[in-house]
Amino acid sequence: MTLQNLIVEAELGLNLDNAYEKTRLNDVINEISEEEHAAGRPLLSALVRVKGIKNQGDSFFRLCERLGYGEWKNLKRDPEFLERQREACREFWQEDNNFSSYL
Repeated sequence: MTLQNLIVEAELGLNLDNAYEKTRLNDVINEISEEEHAAGRPLLSALVRVKGIKNQGDSFFRLCERLGYGEWKNLKRDPEFLERQREACREFWQEDNNFSSYL
């Protein structure tokens, strides 16, 4: 999902052309992922990408560094890291028990 799709689907009403609103959205996404990580759940932000690129932006990898996954530049260069994060997220939330417990 792109940031723009997230804004539309969640009816957030934000404008990505506004630097403040874009930064705030990234901050909120990071806060959610930090809480998910602390609770032992996968990073939801692995599924939200910057439109026009298939990878995540630097803020995702910097978040992963803060969470202890390794140095952000190395994580960004490792395409398998991102795919593992995405797959862990998909698998976790496709479990009916997980989905109903945390909905």
